[in-house]
Amino acid sequence: MLLCISLHHRAAAFPLLEAATRHADSVARQFRSWGPGSVVLSTCNRFELYLDAAQLPETDERAFGEAALRKLAEATDIPLGELTAAAEVSAGSDAARHLFAVTSGLESAALGEEEIAGQVRRAHTRARTEQTVTDGLERLFQSATRTSRAVRERTGLRSAGQSLVRLALVLAERRIPDWQDATVLLVGTGAYAGATVAALRDRGVQRIRVHSPSGRAAAFAASHALEPLHADELPAALASSELIIACSATQDPLLDAADFAAPADRTRLVLDLGMPRNIDAAVADIPGVELLDIETISVHAAVPELSAEDEAHILVDAAAAEFTTNQAERIIGPTLANLRGHVLSILEDELCRARRGTATPQTEDVEAALRRFTGRLLHEPTTRLRALAREGRAAEAQAAARTLFGVEA
Repeated sequence: MLLCISLHHRAAAFPLLEAATRHADSVARQFRSWGPGSVVLSTCNRFELYLDAAQLPETDERAFGEAALRKLAEATDIPLGELTAAAEVSAGSDAARHLFAVTSGLESAALGEEEIAGQVRRAHTRARTEQTVTDGLERLFQSATRTSRAVRERTGLRSAGQSLVRLALVLAERRIPDWQDATVLLVGTGAYAGATVAALRDRGVQRIRVHSPSGRAAAFAASHALEPLHADELPAALASSELIIACSATQDPLLDAADFAAPADRTRLVLDLGMPRNIDAAVADIPGVELLDIETISVHAAVPELSAEDEAHILVDAAAAEFTTNQAERIIGPTLANLRGHVLSILEDELCRARRGTATPQTEDVEAALRRFTGRLLHEPTTRLRALAREGRAAEAQAAARTLFGVEA
């Protein structure tokens, strides 16, 4: 169980922050001897404690938080009531999201400050040296560093408003494994085209090809150092590009399902930045193609022009969700493996008994049917156990497997 206790400039008076900071070494010692993994983060405007109860027996979240606050009050000489009133306590994915936002400068007095990322890294390093970092905390703080780097490199947090183009690329972020190796096809040379090229270059995209139905591809490509495409090269480019962005000022769709008929060996993400739409909606029904249009993209923006802070929060939320999912898989994975092994061993025992009898032409068909039945029988409990773990209820999932099947983690 991951827990964060945060005292910061927005909710805690300066004297209280000062008192907590003054006792940072005492807090570290107190929690090192208590048992859970711990990292203490102390800066000029915040004092935070990150705890991982993975090494403790099964613990109720609320009880763990209350016990941690009592320990913190003892270590800092701050009255428990005063500390409880000022502290923000978060757990699980909320704690991860909070740390990622803090490390990215989103919770700082000066929005986007760069110093905080270094302070978080130093707190992590100190905890490593003091051997209070669990595997869960190690992954948490490494993820926080990666997230802050992504926010710094991809959002321009200190600059003015970011466009819908940048929001579209943020939404594409999780679908493009490596921007430097991505092949991007730009269809159209309209108002968004220049901003799109700049946003792609900011992410390190090396190869951008451009096609213009109006015949302006060559001139646009020359002015932006791109690769122009002729009409007869378009089908192959549509099949070989990981990301296709349409941004033309046209009244009718430029591309429809027939244009994507050529087989592709990869999943293709299509961003339609046109208004009216540049891509026929039926393209979304093609296997291996994911379509995001202006309507879908705008759902994620409160205003037409997305601020850098909003864009950074999208990255932070996505990183926290990914971290939580990965943590859940690590926790529940051994239980799922043991459950599968338990059920399959029963199946094999029964098949061995059946094989001792007289074989018939139907024997292989019966065995295949039993294996299919076993796979389908395992599917539902496996899915439910995974879902529980992702909701932060891994202990319940493990207890259910133990009670129903006698399976240990």
